[in-house]
Order: sequence, then structure tokens, then C-alpha cells
Amino acid sequence: MAIRLGDDAPNFTAQTTQGPIDFRTWQGSSWVVLFSHPKDFTPVCTTELGTVAGLKAEFDRRNTKVIGLSVDPLDSHEKWEGDIADVTGHAVNFPMIADADRKVSTLYDMIHPNASDTMTVRSVFIIGPDHKVKLTLTYPASTGRNFQELLRVIDSLQLVARQPVATPADWKPGQDIIISNNLSDEEAGKKFPGFVKKKPYLRTAAAPKG
Repeated sequence: MAIRLGDDAPNFTAQTTQGPIDFRTWQGSSWVVLFSHPKDFTPVCTTELGTVAGLKAEFDRRNTKVIGLSVDPLDSHEKWEGDIADVTGHAVNFPMIADADRKVSTLYDMIHPNASDTMTVRSVFIIGPDHKVKLTLTYPASTGRNFQELLRVIDSLQLVARQPVATPADWKPGQDIIISNNLSDEEAGKKFPGFVKKKPYLRTAAAPKG
């Protein structure tokens, strides 16, 4: 069954390149990016994992843990890490799940038979500290992901979790936000002084601090 936004992210136990984990225990109170890659020792995946490793400080700053997955065994993951470091200049610094029995990939609907019945597609799940799924993305095997976009989405999700706002198209941190329609104009004026009412349903304001 497909996992939808707002669903509880299924818990699981698995072997990873950093030891066995219980997913929910490993997550703790952090945000999580869980992403699958089709196969070890493949070109696009090699660039992706190196890119993620190079962004570790950015994920850490957002209290976000990253964990990868493919249906290859643990020893394959460990051998592949050398290639990733050699090609990208970044040693893998996050766990990779060895899902040879496809338990986790089936649980998260990461295998799409019309694309491939043996490999996982490029799935992405962002999971909040409340264990709810906040974002899902699915890419074809041939297209590398934009991890700067994932950081942007995490910034938006974390802001929305703290404040009654939404973020407009192409929003980046520090830019104006959209005030939630759950607030009356009076409430909006108190919380966001000087807000701009562009339409009855569209009110913008400077991004709140904190």
C-alpha cells in the first residue's frame, strides 16, 4: 500500500552500514530523510550519495538525519563506499540500509514493477519528529535528485511546524511567507504587523523570526 502524506512512517528493524537499527529508536526526536537508490555501483547513485555526504553539516543544522537504502547486501554497500569517496571526494557519513530481502522497500512501496521489478525507484520520504510523513517524492532511475531542493523543503516544513504560515512558489528562507487562512485579518495583524493583503485569500508578510 502506498504511503501518503500524514501517515505514520512504518517502523522497521534493519542492518545498515553503521550497524543494526530500529528505525524509530534511531530517529529519536530528529527529522529524517529516507531515500532509496536503485542499485549499488551505478553512476547516478554514486553521485547522489556523495552529494548527500557533502551536505551533512546542512542536514545536521536542521536536526535532520539521512538514511539510504537499496536491495543490495551489506558487503556490497561497504565496497561501494570506496568508489563514492573516490569519485565525489566525500566519504559516506550516514547509514545505508541493506534490504536484500526487500522488507523495507516493500513496506515503503519503493519497488514499482512497471519501472523495474528488481530494483527500487528513487523514492524520498521526509519524516517529522512526530513520525508523520511530511513529503514523498519519486524519481525515475535515470534522473538524479536535487538535494538542495530537499533542504529547501525541510526549511519550509520546519517553519510551517512552528508558525501559522505557508511558503509560496520558489520560496527560500528569509523571503516573504503566506499567512495561514486560519487566522483572521485581526489575528494576522497582531502576529504579522504590516502584512499585505493581495487577495482575500492571499496575505503575505516578512518571514517570522524563529
